Amino acid sequence: MNFGSDVSTPYETLRGREFPAIRQFTIFLENRVGQLLEVIRRFEGTGIRIVALSINDAAECAFVRFLISDPDRGREILERSGLAIIETDLIGVELPEGPQPLLRVCTALLQAELNIIQAYPLIVRPHGKPAVAIMVEGIDEAMKTLNDKGFRIITEADLDGDDATGDGGAV
Repeated sequence: MNFGSDVSTPYETLRGREFPAIRQFTIFLENRVGQLLEVIRRFEGTGIRIVALSINDAAECAFVRFLISDPDRGREILERSGLAIIETDLIGVELPEGPQPLLRVCTALLQAELNIIQAYPLIVRPHGKPAVAIMVEGIDEAMKTLNDKGFRIITEADLDGDDATGDGGAV
């Protein structure tokens, strides 16, 4: 299997999944100046980085979705702050070399008849390559499909490691 680094230990998570999903946190914010900054500042000095961010805005409120480098510690920080959070499993997938890498990912999922619900890019580049976070119907089947087609699945460990640079590995 091609799940991040070469590991001989099987991926059986506490959430009962054999595949290494990444966790997305969604929070509801009032649409007021400075609300997002207040959330981001909660991670200041913790060593936790926001590695992907998506904002769905409306007139009165916003849903902020993000991935962080240490989801367990990050959840604790968000819960202590009193924010209502929703935790969801996503697939992190490294985009392959060549033209139209998203086309290859979407085609693989379409061939398995799996629907993409959300997608957004990672701010960091695990292993120095671009990657996306994808929410799909049937996450287990989607991960198996992508793995069988040779895509590299991004794990939470990839988001926290030294390889997860925002500059693609450049000095």
